[in-house]
Amino acid sequence: MNDLHSRVALVTGASRGIGAAVARSLDAAGVQLALASRSGDDLGIAGSVAQPTDVRDPKSLESIVTATVERFGRLDILIVNAGVGAYGPFLDLPAEALEEMIDVNVKGAIYSVRAALPHLVKSDAAELVMIASEAGRRGLPLEAVYCSSKFAQVGLTRALDHELREQGVRCTNVCPGGVATDFAMGRGRTPEMPALAGMMKPEDVAETVMFVLTRPRTHRILEVAFRPVTETSWG
Repeated sequence: MNDLHSRVALVTGASRGIGAAVARSLDAAGVQLALASRSGDDLGIAGSVAQPTDVRDPKSLESIVTATVERFGRLDILIVNAGVGAYGPFLDLPAEALEEMIDVNVKGAIYSVRAALPHLVKSDAAELVMIASEAGRRGLPLEAVYCSSKFAQVGLTRALDHELREQGVRCTNVCPGGVATDFAMGRGRTPEMPALAGMMKPEDVAETVMFVLTRPRTHRILEVAFRPVTETSWG
């Protein structure tokens, strides 16, 4: 087992849903945390670095990375989690929804890695975990642009694994199926949807992230794909 105590992690999209669940699990393991979100919520985690962060803005990400390193002296773990979704027929999605998914899910992931990587490569136990999706592994109906953005995340992490393995940075795609969060409410997902009852919880994803991070440093996990039993098995 890889001991995470006193490691330093930055989590994007940390104020709710999967990001908040991952942050709380890391805190319970003794990890020192930086929490990036639009709200700047510290989740009540004592000693954390928390500030409003827009992943679409490289300078905003550079600011929280700098604050993290100034506070803790290093950065060991990056959890790229910030994301948005919108579901519906391709031609029915408004242009602003398309642009936001590309800006947050694709550009935001790239900017997050670029801001953190100069510090990650200095760590003796560096981890880059991309919270992608099953939608980044196969095309799904009514999710064309969301799938496109998640395919981009998966491709980014796979490519970085080739580039960063010899520098000691482990790169992993975590690809859950349906998770009952509110990130797409009003954008094709509504609270009364029957499908939500069978979806996984954010804590299920957090548990998977912790499994990845605690594997011995002698090996790496490139991708974890999992989905609720109520969800169809595709292809």
